[in-house]
Amino acid sequence: MAEMNAQAKVKALDGTVKQLDSNNPTGDSVNPNNLPIRPKMAGSTSKQSFRAPGSILSGKQEHYLKRELIAQQVVFEISELASPTALQRFGAPFRSDYGEVAPVDSELPLLRYIFVHHVRNFPFLDQAREKEFWQDKLQAFLESFANKHISSSEDRLEETKRRKLAVKAQKLVELMMVSGIPTASGYEERIRFSEMEVVERGANEEGLLKNEPEGHSINGWDVNVAGVRTISIKRTVRYHTHAEFIIRVKREGEPELFIGRRYGDFARLHKRLRTELPGKVLPPLPRKNKQSTRASFWGGDDDDDASSVSSLSTMQDEGSHTMKAMASVTLGHKRSTSALSGRSGIDSPRKSGEVPRETFTLYREDQRVSLRAFLRTFLQNEQIANSKAMAEFLSGPSVKLNEEEQLDIKRRKQMDEKRIEEQRQFYEVARQRAKELDVYMERFRRDIVESNGLSKLFSEIKEKDKIQDLTVEYKKFAEWLRIEVAATLYHLFLAEDNSPELFAQAKRIHSMIPYTTLKQVIRFANPALVMNGVLDLFLAQPFGARSLAQRIFAFALNDGIKAFQKSIDGLVAKINEPVFCSKIKNFSDADENTKNNIRSEAVVDDVDLVVAILRSEAFEPELGPEQVGKAFNAYVAWINAVENVDEEMKQGAELFSQLKQLLKMHTRRRDKAMMLSVIEEPVTLQLFRDLFTIFYEPLIRVYKSANVYNSVTDFAAFADDAITTIERAQRQDVSADPNQTVQSFIDLCDRHQENFYKFVHEVHIHDNGLFTQLMGWIEGILEFLRKGPKGGKLDMNALFQGAVDMNQTDKDKAIAEINALIQWQQARKKWHQDKTRQKMAADTNGEITPGRNTFKSSDFGLDDADLQEMAYDDSNEDEEDEEGDELDPIVAERQRRQKKQDHLRRSAGEPLKPEISEILKLREGFNAMLRQVLAD
Repeated sequence: MAEMNAQAKVKALDGTVKQLDSNNPTGDSVNPNNLPIRPKMAGSTSKQSFRAPGSILSGKQEHYLKRELIAQQVVFEISELASPTALQRFGAPFRSDYGEVAPVDSELPLLRYIFVHHVRNFPFLDQAREKEFWQDKLQAFLESFANKHISSSEDRLEETKRRKLAVKAQKLVELMMVSGIPTASGYEERIRFSEMEVVERGANEEGLLKNEPEGHSINGWDVNVAGVRTISIKRTVRYHTHAEFIIRVKREGEPELFIGRRYGDFARLHKRLRTELPGKVLPPLPRKNKQSTRASFWGGDDDDDASSVSSLSTMQDEGSHTMKAMASVTLGHKRSTSALSGRSGIDSPRKSGEVPRETFTLYREDQRVSLRAFLRTFLQNEQIANSKAMAEFLSGPSVKLNEEEQLDIKRRKQMDEKRIEEQRQFYEVARQRAKELDVYMERFRRDIVESNGLSKLFSEIKEKDKIQDLTVEYKKFAEWLRIEVAATLYHLFLAEDNSPELFAQAKRIHSMIPYTTLKQVIRFANPALVMNGVLDLFLAQPFGARSLAQRIFAFALNDGIKAFQKSIDGLVAKINEPVFCSKIKNFSDADENTKNNIRSEAVVDDVDLVVAILRSEAFEPELGPEQVGKAFNAYVAWINAVENVDEEMKQGAELFSQLKQLLKMHTRRRDKAMMLSVIEEPVTLQLFRDLFTIFYEPLIRVYKSANVYNSVTDFAAFADDAITTIERAQRQDVSADPNQTVQSFIDLCDRHQENFYKFVHEVHIHDNGLFTQLMGWIEGILEFLRKGPKGGKLDMNALFQGAVDMNQTDKDKAIAEINALIQWQQARKKWHQDKTRQKMAADTNGEITPGRNTFKSSDFGLDDADLQEMAYDDSNEDEEDEEGDELDPIVAERQRRQKKQDHLRRSAGEPLKPEISEILKLREGFNAMLRQVLAD
């Protein structure tokens, strides 16, 4: 019976929860635990989990019980950080009203361990004094901030940055502790599947689909800026010619159409999206680029590529045969029409009398590919892809193409295909170069993975003046690094649709920087010391008065407070209900306990927070019968207006809408007032100065002794050389040997690697041990992840057996709940793998660059299965949840509900975590064991 109660469940499209039963409506095969499985599933999921002799729990049961209890403790500890007394329960170095807290008595053992071993001993912070810094400044500041009770996500109906940060911290701490703390039996085991089942690399086509001209659907849109034509428009007297970009649009189940859009239409789309989606971060519009691209075609009678020639035929005089052409198209922009060489099936030099090659111009080709990248980047975002502005932009009257325009589109399509082919060739050659280094890279990997590997690497760099003096493994690593950097430069500035735009921006920025002047300023003025003087100027408090920094921050915050107050006064006048407005203001100014009670009542009764505030007797004045009825009617009208989009109801809902807006304005005004009080406290300035001194002064010493200013000239020389190399590659014909292209970028890195090595070497030998400390700190984290804490291991079997013997938990119920957690993790892993396959079939960011798999997560003590399972929790997070203050509350509520529906749609069929209660009875004993293990 207990096992039936703990059975795994799935979430349906409408948000309802269903049992995973043996009926299996999906038609998949079923396992004994009633969970749908795919055939051909390899790995340990199909095998019996190992069990240590005399143990109650199997390896999987141990792991997932440990993981659940650690997760529960992490959630508790992260939430407790918001408490003003949290640091007092940490133990040393923080003070406590109850005396020093021993490690085995800490209520926050996980965070205490991370702080003591990986925060307090961080280079720079390890010199901070216990009382002067940790207690009198940092602890005082954090306790003061916690006592201000800045509004939470629930108050604003939006995901605050602090909430997002807390969720990320929770996942990182959980991952670190689950991977780092082992179990005592040695049989700990995760759910695993074969690598080929997880990743089907063939479906990705090496991530090059993003530049395919057709067949690349993004959120339902298959879009390509297929061609460019000129149109004439009469203004007053004269006709003016303009470029019009022909866009091919294809939606599933609909015929393709071609539409014409000018550059100004793209600009208007950008402007409309900013209006329709306020606050949304949009990529910039590519700059107008009127440059054209030269390309050439030629053919012969016996060309093997006849199938591709017909699409690019050049029309001859009547009666002549059709030329079989093969596109010798160029890549990038401003490429020359250099002669082809090395093409199979073609004699060179060409015989006299054969058809000569035809050279032509592709009008505004760079602008075309940059606008295609711009459109496809927009369509990657589901919200933008479904927007009204995008739908109107990609619809409209269809353009009827003439013969010349069809030929132009075919030529550009062939050019796109040649671009992709060159990218494949480049990456293939680069991978082959990297593969030759595999033996040395494996030795290098083992050196790094071994104890003190990073320290050995930087010790070698410190001792050797040149790369040639390094040991063989490290020299080969430098060679591998050159290939990596070369592939990155090629990918950024040549391979992508937006590469010409990015390269042009980089050139403009490079041309504007006065490197010589900058070098002299850094050499003689020493900006680090200047910063120190500026800090003194801003933080000085003459005769105890407020500092300049405090005045600046206070001025900005006061402006914000006044702006909110002005909005509040306007809303109060519109509402014209002093009793309602007074109750909302009193709630905003109330103590945190009273607020929490009101919030709890709203959750329990499933009503809006405004309703709970208005009906509460905790705030004066009380509502009369007429006001109660008015508030109730406004709430009902607001709900109907949100759900039914009824304009008549919307008018009646304006009062409730304004009350919600008033609550939000009061909350934001109070937040700014609290932040102002934090800024004005003396401890804030003292903490800021101490942090600057701790972190910045060591860097100043390194800066002065390492002659950093010389690196400015070196970087300028590298930038000049890189620009020359990229432009030369742009001018190359597509028939050029890809080995030469690869080698040109590798040679670029080779010419400047000594300067970079000299910079690292000089900084390292003058760092006063800073690099050595930093490497030791990193290796301390890796040592924990690989071997666990020095205090021992978690004996999950002894914990479970002891709880059963003392009748603290029911063995059968607890085992059933653990098995349900394993079933849930297994079903969830399968569900996410299916979703991953669908995503990878149209992945746009999956380039497989050389050397990508040199290191594995297991080399650093992080289990691959743990990383995957943590990533599942992030897959459904919204990119941006914050709403603008000016947004109408009804519109904001509709958007919030729409996001909730979208989330339900994306997660339909995802197994839900089973409810657990019996294993939670183990928490007290588990936490006691955890404190012992982490007490060192």
